[in-house]
Amino acid sequence: MSAQHVLEFEGVVKRYTDADEVVRAVDGVTLAVGAGEVCALYGPSGSGKTTLLLLAAALLTPDQGVVRFAGADLARLQASQLVAYQRRDVGFVYQSAHLMRGVPAVENAAMKLLADGVSLREARARSCEWLERVGLAQRLEYPPERLSGGERQRVAIARALVNEPRLILADEPTGNLDTRRGIDILRMLAGLARERAAAVLLVTHDPQAVAVADRVHGLRDGRLVRGHEAAQIRPSAVSTARTHETG
Repeated sequence: MSAQHVLEFEGVVKRYTDADEVVRAVDGVTLAVGAGEVCALYGPSGSGKTTLLLLAAALLTPDQGVVRFAGADLARLQASQLVAYQRRDVGFVYQSAHLMRGVPAVENAAMKLLADGVSLREARARSCEWLERVGLAQRLEYPPERLSGGERQRVAIARALVNEPRLILADEPTGNLDTRRGIDILRMLAGLARERAAAVLLVTHDPQAVAVADRVHGLRDGRLVRGHEAAQIRPSAVSTARTHETG
């Protein structure tokens, strides 16, 4: 795989044990995402999409195969290197917001910066900029309890991007957003990829994602699928999407 790739999966397998059955949540996936590229994954629930993101974030380790960031095998990083990777290089948008109750939006968005030793003043200033970008300039001091579900999701997106990561992992980033906000967020992610040479891997059911993605893949039973089979598991609105089946 090219040195230009930010994220690489090579023959990756991840198994879970469910009662007496061993399930391959990810089954032999080989995929690369380059700098400035948006790669979207569509697939039914249970197809392994979230597991793939957790492997990319080094929150899980593969049972077989290799996951690399900028050429480095994540499984071989020391604990301090993993912490630095997760705080500085990765922006993870989770399916649920996971915000701290009673804490203002601006400080929720600043959590990674604060954990990395950035001063409160600087962390708040940087998170303010991102909250403004996601349309929450009037909600900076609101705790999660005073925000709608969509607003909480936008705080979580700001939190994921505040460290200006080289790798953005997004798990249903538009799931709690209305159509207009959803496409705005997708366009912002794509713009960040191009502007900052970041790699974006997003898993979604949102047909709008194809409008910003450079590549679209299907995932079923832990395996990447292509061609006609891949088209069958995407939302109907993306059946005519451009798909480049490299990687």
